[in-house]
Amino acid sequence: SGETIRPAAVCVYHPFVATAVEAVRGTGIHVAAVSTAFPHGLAPLSTRLQEIEASVRDGADEIDVVIPRGLVYGAKWRELFNEIVAMRAACGDAHLKVILGTGDLATLRNVMLASMVAMMAGADFIKTSTGKESVNAPPPVGLAMVRAIRSSFEETGYLIGFKPAGGISTAKVCLDWLVLMKEELG
Repeated sequence: SGETIRPAAVCVYHPFVATAVEAVRGTGIHVAAVSTAFPHGLAPLSTRLQEIEASVRDGADEIDVVIPRGLVYGAKWRELFNEIVAMRAACGDAHLKVILGTGDLATLRNVMLASMVAMMAGADFIKTSTGKESVNAPPPVGLAMVRAIRSSFEETGYLIGFKPAGGISTAKVCLDWLVLMKEELG
C-alpha cells in the first residue's frame, strides 16, 4: 500500500525538546515532552507550569504531565481539577496528555474518578502510567479508563484519547489492548 509505519511521537525530557524538534523536522513525527517533574510530579505547581511553558517554547507539540497522586489519595478532586486546568492553559496549542500513574492509585474507583477529573479539566488524552511505577497498565485499569472516556463522550460529544503505557511489550498484549479499544470505543 506504500504506507510507512512510523512513531506518532518521540517523548523526551525538557532539556532534549529543541534537539528532538530539529531531528524530526519534516517527518510528521510529533515531539512530546514529559513535564511537571516527571515521573513523581511533586515539584511546586509554579515550577511544573514553567516547565510546560518552556517545553512549548522549545517546540514540543504534546505535553505529558503527571498528576500528584496524593491529591487522589486525599480525594482533593477540586485541587486536582484546578491544577490540570492550569496545566491545560500552560500548554497553549500543544496537546495535553495527563498521566494518572494508575499503578499508584490503589483502586479502580480512584482510576475512574481521576480519569473523569482529568477530562473535565481539559485533557486531550489520558494515559495510564509513567512506565516507572511497579504496576503500569493492567487491563482492568484500561477498562476503567476507556469506560470513563466513553461516558464523557456520551455526555459531551467530545472524544478524549487514551494511551496505555508501560509493560506493553508483546504482540499478544498489544492485541488485548486493540480488542479493548474496539469493543469499548469502536
